Amino acid sequence: MTFLKALTASAVALGTLAGSAFAETNWVMATGYPEDSFFTQNIRMFIEEVEAASNGELKIDLRSNGELIKLDTIRRAVQSGQIQIGEIRFGVYGNESPMYTLDSLPNVASDYEAAERLMQAQKPWFDKVFGEAGMQVISYAPWPGQGFYTKFEVTDGSEFDGVKLRIYSPATQRMGELLGFQATILPFAEIPQAFSTGLIEALFTSGQTGTDIQAWDYVSHFTYTGSMHNKNAIIVNARALSGLDEELQAEILAAGERATTRAWEMSRAATDGKRQELADAGIVTSDASPELQAKLVEIGAAMIEEWSAEASPEELAVLEAYQAASN
Repeated sequence: MTFLKALTASAVALGTLAGSAFAETNWVMATGYPEDSFFTQNIRMFIEEVEAASNGELKIDLRSNGELIKLDTIRRAVQSGQIQIGEIRFGVYGNESPMYTLDSLPNVASDYEAAERLMQAQKPWFDKVFGEAGMQVISYAPWPGQGFYTKFEVTDGSEFDGVKLRIYSPATQRMGELLGFQATILPFAEIPQAFSTGLIEALFTSGQTGTDIQAWDYVSHFTYTGSMHNKNAIIVNARALSGLDEELQAEILAAGERATTRAWEMSRAATDGKRQELADAGIVTSDASPELQAKLVEIGAAMIEEWSAEASPEELAVLEAYQAASN
């Protein structure tokens, strides 16, 4: 009898373990940025919160630095269900809709307060577009202010004529062309090789990217302009999300909101911190001259007009809502 009781107890225990294993859901998440990037650090905290809230029901395996999926294909991978969740950069999709590059227009949202107002104005559009494609945006993260990485000192911007510049979106490509650069869109991961082969000679990007790629190996100067705060986003496959129980879905969305709040704080800190890292590594850092900033303001105004001419009525409504909130 004792043996039978023991056998029954063992069977129950095994059944419980098997049930727990079966109940566990495993997600894969991809990002194009390295582990020491504040974007990735923020995602790690998001994952820790979600896994803790799930009580072991959900595990998220984060693949960083583009090791699993390159940045510009993460959205498709999430949409198709190849992975359940991922981080994207909106500017990558600028050829599909002007909305993806509104935050890339110079001086449309040149400080964090303006960038947050722009995010709020854009949210309904992103909710609709991603929802129709079977996905959901659950968190937003702004890039630090931008600047020019060059092998020479920058004064009024006349030095840019004919220089080969790497940028990251159609909007920043247009800005580079208007400044006289030969501008080329390249993924983050290809920057070092592009410098090595002479494909590019300069960058327009943030202090975060500069430290991520160790820009001091390729350039000598960083001229900070601010200009814009482009956004990344965490997106999730809607079917994968709806497959979880409602309480856990709510926990994930709440963790996404906290990640957004945290991202704004981390980005602000990175603006100053990364500039200091660049300086410590030997790069001469400076603020853009009034002459260069005036040139960027003029270019920004022209680009808003061009953007508006291409935008749909729904997209124009977003810009108008943002401008109204800014007045």
